[in-house]
Amino acid sequence: MFIKNDKSSRLLKMNERLSRGEPLKKQSIKKEFNIPSKTFDRDIKFLREFYFETNEKIIYDKKLNAYYLQSESKRLAKKEVYALCKILIESRAFNYHEFNSLIEKLLRQCNFNEVEEISKLIGNQRLNYVELQHGKYLINLIWEIAMYIRNQELIYFDYKRQDGTEKNHHVKPVGIIFSEFYFYLLAYHTGYNKIPTVYRVDRIKNLSSIGEKFTVPYADRFSESEFYKRVLFMYTGELQQIRFKYTGVLESLLDKVPTATIEKEVSKKEWVIRAESFGEGLLMWLKSQGSKVQILGDKNEK
Repeated sequence: MFIKNDKSSRLLKMNERLSRGEPLKKQSIKKEFNIPSKTFDRDIKFLREFYFETNEKIIYDKKLNAYYLQSESKRLAKKEVYALCKILIESRAFNYHEFNSLIEKLLRQCNFNEVEEISKLIGNQRLNYVELQHGKYLINLIWEIAMYIRNQELIYFDYKRQDGTEKNHHVKPVGIIFSEFYFYLLAYHTGYNKIPTVYRVDRIKNLSSIGEKFTVPYADRFSESEFYKRVLFMYTGELQQIRFKYTGVLESLLDKVPTATIEKEVSKKEWVIRAESFGEGLLMWLKSQGSKVQILGDKNEK
């Protein structure tokens, strides 16, 4: 057990503060640990030599009259922490407990003053965070699925559909994606490798490995990013080519539909677009855009 002025304990505490981005003020450290100036100087020298080995530096700031660790490349800046906190809040991906745990760990990347600043900026949204209806703990489950994907293990689980019915599934897991508040497992049914089926992770129960492995030829290797470009609102089905005339905000369309390409610019406010997607999701969304979209046939239709 360490006592307050034990050298090892003191150095560990000083190092911890430096790694969090906190400045070390000589007079404050001397008073806290009841040490003379020479002892503080020896501690700083030791820590400088330690960080020299990791290509980091302890810098003395004359204005602050304090020492700090110059390692910004290895620590998230407060603006980066703030941006990530906002993404977590708006995504509503996790239940209240997992959400707050992640926020706390992000805030630990900052020093005390930065934590206070960011906490004020996100305070109201954090306090009023609204978790999704399922309220499930997901982080461990997502990681477990990811390991099955990496190891190419066949899995089985019970799955509760939106209508309340439950069914057991035996599948080949190939990917996990996040879209519109939810995490989804992408998996092929055993014996069928054409189009993956999509399962909401929060509806999966009693997940386990079958104890068998599956193989995917390199040429047929599944790509989460390529699949994500071609699926909208998690509707799956056969790959479709869709042509349509569009008169809405082009930038928004291209962001919403990553496979969309401009076939022809009719005018500054009208374009002929070609896109592809799995299933009916894209077509349903296009039809919901009203007069902004006109579905076209082949290239002869202008």
